[in-house]
Amino acid sequence: MKAPGPIDKDVAAAVEASKLAAAKAPALTAAPAASKAAPAAKTAAAKPAAAPAKKLAAAPSTHQAGEKLYKSACVACHSTGVANAPKLGDKAAWAPRLAEGEEQIMEIAFKGKGAMPPRGASSADDATLKAAVEYMLSTVQ
Repeated sequence: MKAPGPIDKDVAAAVEASKLAAAKAPALTAAPAASKAAPAAKTAAAKPAAAPAKKLAAAPSTHQAGEKLYKSACVACHSTGVANAPKLGDKAAWAPRLAEGEEQIMEIAFKGKGAMPPRGASSADDATLKAAVEYMLSTVQ
């Protein structure tokens, strides 16, 4: 995969800050989630507990390539909100786009709109680009 293009000092600093925040976030959120999940596992029946586990197990592999693309190309704008790019995880910023539907969001990702270049200025294949969009959407749904 090729880099999306030259990166200035401000964007490089934003990318680095985002990487540091992402590295710290799972460690901060993993322990509380695990402690809350334990009581639920004791009270839930065996069948209902198995179904969500399959869904959760599929999510990381589905978005793994998308997350990688996000962290290499999309993060430059979507971590800082440059040119009105909705920030990753910001439900309010994504709400108007979600109202238009996922198909419209995919079209913008592939064709570009306003300051966003087609394909986010990446050379990713269609499946990886779609996975990146799905990864970003998964953080606000």
